[in-house]
Amino acid sequence: MSAKQPIAFYFDLFSPFGYLASTQIEKIAARHGRTVDWRPVLVGITVLKIMGMKPLPTYPLKGPYLNLDGHRFAQIYGVPYKPHGLKGHNSLAGMRAFQWIKSFDESLAVEFAKRMYAKLWVESVDITPVEVSADVAAGLGVDREKILAALASDEVKQALTTAVNDAIEQGVFGVPFFIADGEKFFGNDHIWMMERWLKYGRWSPEDSVGL
Repeated sequence: MSAKQPIAFYFDLFSPFGYLASTQIEKIAARHGRTVDWRPVLVGITVLKIMGMKPLPTYPLKGPYLNLDGHRFAQIYGVPYKPHGLKGHNSLAGMRAFQWIKSFDESLAVEFAKRMYAKLWVESVDITPVEVSADVAAGLGVDREKILAALASDEVKQALTTAVNDAIEQGVFGVPFFIADGEKFFGNDHIWMMERWLKYGRWSPEDSVGL
């Protein structure tokens, strides 16, 4: 019997819903005998540039609803969540740092991403400065000077660009986004559907899932 494929989890530290999903995806995968492949994407590219949309929280009516949804998911998941209200921030340095760390230690990269998510969505720390990524990485045992040098390098910048382009080729348009066995799922509100797939591996009604 062939091994089950990892769940591809596309995330951006910028996204509150990406943060919320990040607190659950490892547990979901474990329930179904899967591992998780964390993959970076930038919503500033997919949502703003390619899709031509404004940041979703800025939309009348929809913005307040999304804020409510964030708090509800946090309560359902039992995790801390504090919308930060920061302006002009971005996740570029953090996502580059993740991709660089992943190139030599995938599990360390995941822990780095989790701590960066907590910085922004629990502690309300602006993660834009490269020094924040360097400090978080250093706290995990990564040489601070090495990561600062990496973040300034064209090679690391290109590595993230390549990863984002790969995500776009897979049809990823926002976060959180999951791909399991070629099946694509977007958003925390479709995690139930992904779990159905992971359990049954089919969509037909004779599964008697009791939707």
